[in-house]
Amino acid sequence: MKLASFHDGGSTRIGLVEGDEIVDLATGDDRLPSDLIPLIAAGEDGRAAISRAADRARRLPLSSVRLGPPIASPRKFLGLALNYRSHIEELRAQGVAIPEHQIWFNKQVTALNGPYEPIHLPRASSQLDYEGELAIVIGKRARHVRGREARSIIAGFMVCNDVSVRDWQRRSPTGTLGKSFDTHGPVGPWLTTIDEAPEPEGLNIKTWVDGELRQNGDTSEMTYSFEAMIEELTTVFTLEPGDILTTGTPRGVGGGFHPPRFLTVGQSVKVAIEGLGHIENTVIAEPE
Repeated sequence: MKLASFHDGGSTRIGLVEGDEIVDLATGDDRLPSDLIPLIAAGEDGRAAISRAADRARRLPLSSVRLGPPIASPRKFLGLALNYRSHIEELRAQGVAIPEHQIWFNKQVTALNGPYEPIHLPRASSQLDYEGELAIVIGKRARHVRGREARSIIAGFMVCNDVSVRDWQRRSPTGTLGKSFDTHGPVGPWLTTIDEAPEPEGLNIKTWVDGELRQNGDTSEMTYSFEAMIEELTTVFTLEPGDILTTGTPRGVGGGFHPPRFLTVGQSVKVAIEGLGHIENTVIAEPE
């Protein structure tokens, strides 16, 4: 399934994307929740409810609605740094020390943004950068997950741009400040459930800026597997349905160029992942 959140007629609704149409699930069953997290948490029962509603729901052209972030209110929005071998080498060449363990940071949930909404160039910085990434969405409450059990708690995958403000990232050892400016977490365009997702360990991931290909990597470059990520996190705390985990970026970020090629107002950033779709966001000045 490809599950989406969309705006229509002044309300936010949930939908099932099929080809160039979106199925307005609430018109098939008005008892369904208005966001996807409860349906994800319900597992098989949630998928069955979606299928039943879809059989009698109205269909709209996908082009006629405005998509929002598929998961609009997660409890956690976490990112893994330095996970792609090509990006590690890119930073090692700049003298960045490479840690021996997984390095996770928070993106505040207020950074979440829709797949085609603008992103802000902050008034506080001009060092605005992009990071095309694969995002995991958690489907079950879990702690102390080990090995192959990890796949059973994944609801599905999304495309993400882990937008970063580099000078603010450096001023905080956790990286959180530079990763959490409002609008700097566009995700989507929909949640592809794990049962219909392509094999996630070998997906091509590309990022373009104004049509220029900047990143061209593959998820097979990841140092840490999905199992290793989930083991690490659930050793410390409970993961919950709807939690978003971004999994690192390949080489080609703006800060990796000499001189750096940071984003400016008017530029458009497109991130595409094989089999999962694409997101595209235009940079605007941060509003007053």
